[in-house]
Amino acid sequence: MKTHLDWSAYDTYGMGDAFSGVPISGGNYAKAVAVCMHNRQCQRSTGKGVMCPSFRITGDPAHSTEARVAAFKAALNGELGENPFAGAELAAVMDLCVSCKGCKKECPSAVDMTLIKTEFLAQRNDALGVPRRARLFGNLPAWVGHHRRAVRGIVRLRNRSRLLARIAERLLGIAADRPMPPPAGTPFAESKTAPAEAPRGEVLLFVDTFSHHFEPEVAEAATAVLSAAGYGVRALRPAADDAELDRPLCCGRTYLSTGQVERARREAKRVMAALRPAIAAGTPIVGLEPSCLMALRDEFYSLGLGAEVGQVGKQAFLFEEFLVREAARGMTLPLKPLNRPKALLHGHCHQKAIGAMKSVRKVLSWIPGFEFDLIDATCCGMAGSFGLEAEHYEASKAMAELSLLPTIRAAAPDAPIIADGFSCRHQIQDGSGRAATHVAVLLRDALDV
Repeated sequence: MKTHLDWSAYDTYGMGDAFSGVPISGGNYAKAVAVCMHNRQCQRSTGKGVMCPSFRITGDPAHSTEARVAAFKAALNGELGENPFAGAELAAVMDLCVSCKGCKKECPSAVDMTLIKTEFLAQRNDALGVPRRARLFGNLPAWVGHHRRAVRGIVRLRNRSRLLARIAERLLGIAADRPMPPPAGTPFAESKTAPAEAPRGEVLLFVDTFSHHFEPEVAEAATAVLSAAGYGVRALRPAADDAELDRPLCCGRTYLSTGQVERARREAKRVMAALRPAIAAGTPIVGLEPSCLMALRDEFYSLGLGAEVGQVGKQAFLFEEFLVREAARGMTLPLKPLNRPKALLHGHCHQKAIGAMKSVRKVLSWIPGFEFDLIDATCCGMAGSFGLEAEHYEASKAMAELSLLPTIRAAAPDAPIIADGFSCRHQIQDGSGRAATHVAVLLRDALDV
């Protein structure tokens, strides 16, 4: 089996007790599937954690990580025909997987269903072609990178017109009842003002597609906070020899989530080329969108980009992770009380999957008198484009209604809602009418400078 992703991390896995049988084909991909030991943590309907949102809304074991593993084993053992990736069986079992990474952290065997799904979609694309909607969503970085104003106009017109929304649902499968987030009127622009004194050195800010084109205030706020803490902040820009020098960098997440691995690899190579000076200099890399920053530390390994990825993993931090690390090294941040009701904090699935919520809670505790509760919730249900897809709209809402949206509706009307994920903020706004805030924006508002 020719795979699109690099599965060599599973080379050392054998046929011992850690496996319940490796399929006869699929090589190391089969080993990645076979790590499941049928613990059934993925079939919990209550309790803390993310896993498994599709099981939680259906109560059906067929929509759990264990069932997906069983289906892949059958496929790789030849039980689902000559081309199982094109068939209905695997498509059905993967239909409600939202790539939350919950299983990678919460499953005792660390089944990486997110990566397994990416390979599945890539194989399916080989067999059947890339679906039109997948091309549309996957190419988002290119669309907004080259045609931002046109995209903004089209999205805003579609959101205002019920007729156009229905046409888009019929032609593209985009849920008519779901508003689409339009790009901002003005994208992120790095300040042209000469940098102030930076006693704590330089940091490189990875401004992802969503922070650059849709919510530039997040990147601007992060710049203000890091500058107030004593850092010189520079946004990561394409390398001088980049063929698309005028298009901002992207981690490739939208391509990975639609199985367009070669396009994702192309984006990742652009990022790695831009990062080489920072890698050599040991400059910290700070990211704002959890799924995008996590791509640098996780999926880039599977794209086979070489040993440099390991060093990037050591230098790349989520915004709150970096602040907490630097506080332990003497960094201080001048903050004042915000005088707001008790806030609610929702964690992005990928933040939870790497244990990053501890850093978020720590940073929020620095604001004098600021109180907050962490919402005990599974995936918000938006999950990138999942909540925009017509056939998944109801499932997306059901995930949010498990606990996230009811908790927000019960909060004080002026209580801050905090969520670092762009998709999470979209789901919260659409489902509750409440605007959620990135931690960087909250800290910017609390700066005492």
